[in-house]
Amino acid sequence: MPDTYSYLGPTGTFTEAALAQVPEAAGKNWRSVNNVGEALDDVTSGRSVAAMIAIENSVEGGVSATQDALASIPNLRIIGEYLVKVQFALVARPGIELSDVHVINAHPVAYAQCRNWLEANLPTHGHIPSTSNVASALSLFDSDLADAAIAPPRIVEHHDLRLLAENIGDNQNAVTRFVLVGRNSALPAPTGADKTSIIAELPDDRSGALLELLEQFSTRGVNLSLLQSRPIGDALGRYRFVIDADGHVFDERVADALMGVRRFSPKVIFLGSYPRADRAPVEYVDRYDDEVFIEARDWLRSLISGEPEA
Repeated sequence: MPDTYSYLGPTGTFTEAALAQVPEAAGKNWRSVNNVGEALDDVTSGRSVAAMIAIENSVEGGVSATQDALASIPNLRIIGEYLVKVQFALVARPGIELSDVHVINAHPVAYAQCRNWLEANLPTHGHIPSTSNVASALSLFDSDLADAAIAPPRIVEHHDLRLLAENIGDNQNAVTRFVLVGRNSALPAPTGADKTSIIAELPDDRSGALLELLEQFSTRGVNLSLLQSRPIGDALGRYRFVIDADGHVFDERVADALMGVRRFSPKVIFLGSYPRADRAPVEYVDRYDDEVFIEARDWLRSLISGEPEA
């Protein structure tokens, strides 16, 4: 088994900060990659035991590239989630003033989170997309196409860059959610503060189809913390839904809901059950306790077997 963990690099990215939260990765080899596809290919090929990737941001929502990759690459499991507070700075080469900035390097997600500040302070700027927040800053040394970059504030501690502005994010409480993805493995035991992730397709494009999907969870008392649609790509009006449900697949209510989804959907991808990053206990109504589901199943079994009612 490899002892390498992959992450979106280079060193200094928010993804690396998320990986630093994983106890199992301490002291192991960390492999910097350029994009989500490369990170997951490391996992499926066996080069890495797991990869840390961004999946959701509190401002911009789900990360489409990650969601689409998880939907198309088989035999992957989310084995943990981690939260990183996100702050941004505008940096440039020495000698560049804010008034000199006309073109900015920035990762698309970072760029979107700084849009209000940019429009207010650099209303005529252009944007060159970058593969990561650190790469956007380092590219200033390799090319003069951009005058400045959006990057993590501490980048100036490691490279000869000038801080033009700090705290330029539109939301000072922005948080990015990362997931550690590995290959199929045994499910961790439930902790009472868990999350289950799946991707499910609607059977067809018709009125009420989405409601029927959501009812599989609501009728079992399972709360959803994420519901995001992504086009399947084979025709207009065809969607898959990325779903995060509160609870563990070993919880009776969650297991029953997933069986309902499986009966309803032509394709369900189980991405895993894993501890929540905030460790907040999952709350639910008492009538959805495991014992209630078990008693109901035993009652039905007794009816089928002809046992006398107690």
